[in-house]
Amino acid sequence: MDPYVQLLADAAHAAVPGWLERCVVDTARRMGAVPTPQMRADARAMSAECSPRVLAELDELLATDADAQTRNPLSVLRAAVSHPTAVLAAHGVRTPPRDEFAVRNFPGDVYALSPATFADVDESLQEPGLIWGAWKAKTVLDRRRAEGRIPPA
Repeated sequence: MDPYVQLLADAAHAAVPGWLERCVVDTARRMGAVPTPQMRADARAMSAECSPRVLAELDELLATDADAQTRNPLSVLRAAVSHPTAVLAAHGVRTPPRDEFAVRNFPGDVYALSPATFADVDESLQEPGLIWGAWKAKTVLDRRRAEGRIPPA
């Protein structure tokens, strides 16, 4: 795996479990609910159960050739919000109001947990995510230049 890709994978492995758990606790607080010991335990259990699957999906995407990728790492993380959403709903946490864009583009994300940027997951993902994006863009551009599909820089 390219070192720039590995950098993002390593950062995600360190950040995603805590992020999934924080989605529950922080959202409950934001919506005026008190995170009970049972809610916290359920959040930990959800993270322990779901993080390996989310990270395996992310690893599979990152191991896929840049030209063959049909989605990006943030899309994997956005899909993962279904797990903390289930915990929040099970504990009766009210949902926040959402704008038309959010409702249309993220219909299942009733708690507005979908990250817009890597930093929304964890600040530690911001730089590796930007580096990964630059690496992928350069890789694709270099290939298109080599194929003669775009002029040399």
